[in-house]
Amino acid sequence: MKRFQLTALAAAGFAVAAPAMAQSNVTLYGVIDAGIGYVNNVASGLNGKGAHNIQAVSGIGQGNRWGLKGSEDLGGGLKAVFLLENGFSLTNGNALQNSRMFGRQAYVGLQSAQAGTVTIGRQYDSVVDFVSPLTSAKQWATQYGAHVGDIDNLYNSFRVNNSIKYTSANYSGFSFGALYGFSNEANTGNGTGFSHNNAFSLGASYANGPLTAAIAYMHLAGPGTANGSGAVTNDYSSATDIFYTSAVDKHDIAAAGVSYQIQAATVGFVYSYAKVRYTNQSSIRVNTFELNGKYQITPNLLGGLAFIYSDGSVGGATGLSGISNGTKPRWFQINAGGVYAFSKRTESYLTGVYQRATGDAVVAAIDNVGGPTGNGGQSQIAVVAGLRHKF
Repeated sequence: MKRFQLTALAAAGFAVAAPAMAQSNVTLYGVIDAGIGYVNNVASGLNGKGAHNIQAVSGIGQGNRWGLKGSEDLGGGLKAVFLLENGFSLTNGNALQNSRMFGRQAYVGLQSAQAGTVTIGRQYDSVVDFVSPLTSAKQWATQYGAHVGDIDNLYNSFRVNNSIKYTSANYSGFSFGALYGFSNEANTGNGTGFSHNNAFSLGASYANGPLTAAIAYMHLAGPGTANGSGAVTNDYSSATDIFYTSAVDKHDIAAAGVSYQIQAATVGFVYSYAKVRYTNQSSIRVNTFELNGKYQITPNLLGGLAFIYSDGSVGGATGLSGISNGTKPRWFQINAGGVYAFSKRTESYLTGVYQRATGDAVVAAIDNVGGPTGNGGQSQIAVVAGLRHKF
């Protein structure tokens, strides 16, 4: 990580005016991640049949990014903070997050060591901030190891625009936060404008020695509406995840997780509840249970294993064509993998994921492997071997 301590003279290049004695810093950082991936039963095969695919992949272990973050000491324990983070594909050089310049995150705010931090911009929600780090996908199982369709956003498929966010200080291991994303649409006579694609979330976590626990909730209102200036747009509606192929009216997520470390081993459990209500009056609820574990085999080598069960319930007269043939779709998934650290900044990884659609579920759909299974296939395997460097 390259750090640049800016003197008052250097800072003048970035600001019109600054207090002569202000202490400022800007950090350039990033992640570069690429590998080779294999997946079977992809729907894009000849004549719609499932076919296997071997391809160069970008950002499956961890999303590729570069960013600038910085702070200025305002005195009295108060700081101005900012972060600008770009996501990109290493295989073709394109910007991600719907070609945004700073699509991963972009915010500015004030930070107090005692009172916490308030920021405004495009930001992560509380589900991502507090519960997501306890999942296997965010620790070692890569994007392929995310829950089916990432319907609970625990792999951060979307961010929240127009958002104001509060993050507390750390109080003896306890922290909490909340976020509100404005619709940025003028209110109407019946008051619907404010809720025409807005969002809010809140969460908390506690860490003490070997124990970590977290809980969070998020609500999206009208993310599938025509309000392109709203809280969640483009990266949500254009996601390849199977649950977002129809316009969404409301999306609710609740999640909780816990982990406990015993010497070189760590065991964890994550639960999530997600309900998506579509504009055609159909809906789906998915309860997901994940049991995961990891073991530090050597100082450089980590191994992990996770079992995930997603229990769905479909409602509404129209049903969910292409997802479920009835009211009870289910998915079972196994994640297995390892990470080898060459240094603190460079590591390689190998992950294998098996997912099977059961009950009334029509297809398996491992996240971001190119599409759901083809020709009615109900099982899918994905394997990725990659290299990651952080700076």
